[in-house]
Amino acid sequence: MLDKNEINEYQLMANTLRFLCADMVQEANSGHPGAPMGLADIAVTLGYHLRLSPKNPLWINRDRVVFSGGHISALIYSLLHLWGFDVSLEDLKSFRKIGSKTPGHPEYKHTQGIDITTGPLGQGIANAVGFAMAGKLASFLLDDKLISHKVYCLCGDGDLQEGISYEAASLAGLHQLNNLIVIYDSNNITIEGDCKIAFNEDIKMRFAAQGWEVFEIDGHNFLAIDLALNNAKLSDKPSLIIAKTQIAKGSINLCGSHKAHGAPLGEAEIEESKKALGFNPKEKFFIPPSCAIRFRNTQELGELANKQWQEIYANHPKKDLLQRLLNPDFNAIIYPTFKEGGSIATRSSNGEILNAIAKSLEGFIGGSADLAPSNNTELKGMGDFPKGRNFHFGIREHCMGAICNGLANYGIFLPFSATFFVFSDYLVPSVRIAALMNSKVFYIWTHDSIGVGEDGATHQPIEQLSHFRAMPNLKVFRPADANENIAAWQCAFEIEGPCAFVLSRQNLRTLEKVHKEEVKKGAYVKQKSTKPLRVTLLASGSEVSLALECALRLEEENIGVQVVSVPCLDLFLEQDKSYQDFLLQGKVVVLEASRGLEWGAFADEMIGIDRFGASGKGEELFAYFGLSVENVVKIIKGIL
Repeated sequence: MLDKNEINEYQLMANTLRFLCADMVQEANSGHPGAPMGLADIAVTLGYHLRLSPKNPLWINRDRVVFSGGHISALIYSLLHLWGFDVSLEDLKSFRKIGSKTPGHPEYKHTQGIDITTGPLGQGIANAVGFAMAGKLASFLLDDKLISHKVYCLCGDGDLQEGISYEAASLAGLHQLNNLIVIYDSNNITIEGDCKIAFNEDIKMRFAAQGWEVFEIDGHNFLAIDLALNNAKLSDKPSLIIAKTQIAKGSINLCGSHKAHGAPLGEAEIEESKKALGFNPKEKFFIPPSCAIRFRNTQELGELANKQWQEIYANHPKKDLLQRLLNPDFNAIIYPTFKEGGSIATRSSNGEILNAIAKSLEGFIGGSADLAPSNNTELKGMGDFPKGRNFHFGIREHCMGAICNGLANYGIFLPFSATFFVFSDYLVPSVRIAALMNSKVFYIWTHDSIGVGEDGATHQPIEQLSHFRAMPNLKVFRPADANENIAAWQCAFEIEGPCAFVLSRQNLRTLEKVHKEEVKKGAYVKQKSTKPLRVTLLASGSEVSLALECALRLEEENIGVQVVSVPCLDLFLEQDKSYQDFLLQGKVVVLEASRGLEWGAFADEMIGIDRFGASGKGEELFAYFGLSVENVVKIIKGIL
């Protein structure tokens, strides 16, 4: 229990944090001072519970800290500086400036000590659930002597209003993730004012109903904060600590006001507040020496824990397994064989590929949003989470995506998630964050076109392909057949960042084997012309076979046509112009069962779909929407 002197020191540390944050926002003339100031007491106390190692920031058994409300970045950066991470006082003064280590919201791989990029509210809670699930599986695979850390998440009212938090909390309660502790900064303030204008839930009952342990405390009482953290660490359930706080605590005139959420307090307000709490009103970015020493206790405790762990690790029987998880050997994968001339949907060939990968890579894990039989994503014989590698996300696509970001950033797992392509819309915020972080997440999106058939327009993706191709850092593969599917996976493992596999429901003819190096360029000649070249047909996925049939018909009519398969337009656009020009000869015609706006940069004609789909048999729909040999040949002859 803390004594009176310790509480006084804690208070000085908290006020130091408050004014560091206020000074950062004021210096930048932009940012969010309110929540960081309100959370300062909790942050100081939490520092004594964490096990972090600034000298070894990627230590696998470190506690994970997720700041779901990325707008508290001023607090995050101040803590990282005080805890001894590679964030200097000059970095704090460069808050929100171009090229600084301290951007407006925390970014993974950009700032040391940041475990995941946060900003869109609610994402961080689901990320934390992902970290906790990774910790549980890692503890099972490696044992609790090697993996015994906790996952802490700080969130606010906005996070709990976003639906993703409900989805994620439901899964955490289902699996009794007792390594997860969420601290809810309950200040009852949002940008528009008091929460009551839009939000009046009983959060305690909501989380208790989902199987959580819930504690309610005064978020400015150090004894209560410390006791709640100790009790949460001992719970056999995930824990929610509801901390009642005041936004902009320490500000004389703006404490408790929504005006302190997203704007600087003002020089006069900061000076008046500093004076009231015994600080020099004219001194900025001031850290009392005694506070600097106390804050470094977090580093010292973490370094000691890391050293003790290293001694256990040195002689642990699972040492080699951990090394394999940290350094997967992609060359060890023995892929299935698909015979040319056969017929198999790419969702089905992909299922065989997934199982082949899982047999070679112990860290390859994943699951589906209640669609594993349709997505073909079951890892056979490999059990279910928490003691196996199959994850059942339920009908929760939104949190599935964010959980996979946590699984990927954990450090030893290669996660995939799956759903129908049209429902990828539910994952967009999480996919975007994965792309921003360059995290190695794999998306399996099946039922890729009007080939879905009778389910009709609600289930037939049209614009999704264009959307995801437009997303930076995301590589979208739409393989033409089973063999191209294998090559796409081989390429994906070499890519530092997320990859999506857009796969067919309907059977596709298995074409000749293709080398990884061809797919690596994003596009390659699938069939050369036997005559003087007049037309290049570009296609992806199921339309490659259609292109081959059209080429055969045109060649019979003495029109020279080459077919180019484009399994990954993103990779093709990265190639030099000479290679692009080599492929794009003659009249360039694109066949693709989608909106296809992205092809306009180099296509003379785009034969696709510019309206929503319809209900009917898949093969009949292709003809109905003009993706038939007869119609394509007619259009090509018309433009020559």
